[in-house]
Amino acid sequence: MIRVQAPDNRGYIRRVRASAWYDLVVTAGFATPWTFTLAHDALSSLAVALGWSPVPQPDTWQTLYANLMGSVVVVWAALRILRPVPLHGAYDGAARLLFSLWMAYAAAQGASQVVWLFFGVEAVWAVVQLLPWLRGAHAEPSREPVPHLRGRSR
Repeated sequence: MIRVQAPDNRGYIRRVRASAWYDLVVTAGFATPWTFTLAHDALSSLAVALGWSPVPQPDTWQTLYANLMGSVVVVWAALRILRPVPLHGAYDGAARLLFSLWMAYAAAQGASQVVWLFFGVEAVWAVVQLLPWLRGAHAEPSREPVPHLRGRSR
């Protein structure tokens, strides 16, 4: 059994909080239909300015899913800003790994190249938050559960 040990240092907690601030700033624009219109237009203009294909105009369903994603990420970011713990970094890193995979898939399917900007940042945050957990993994038998919240028992 592999024993996983949570990163136990202030630097890791600062990284968890910094990734949350990044999410809040970048994703807040997706949380409402009105701010999504502004964010969409800004992203499309950026893509065109870089010589890339514009971001397609969203329909009602795409706006709904952008708003749902934006709302959830804003709430998740608030949690990590107010109560950052190592386990939040592990889960956030895993989510970012998944986000990166789906962004690469979308780009491979012909999505605007602007998705690569988000992909790069997501992949870096995934590595920054997951690597300390992998460095703390030991291939020795253990009966201890994976640590959850530091200072709290099950």
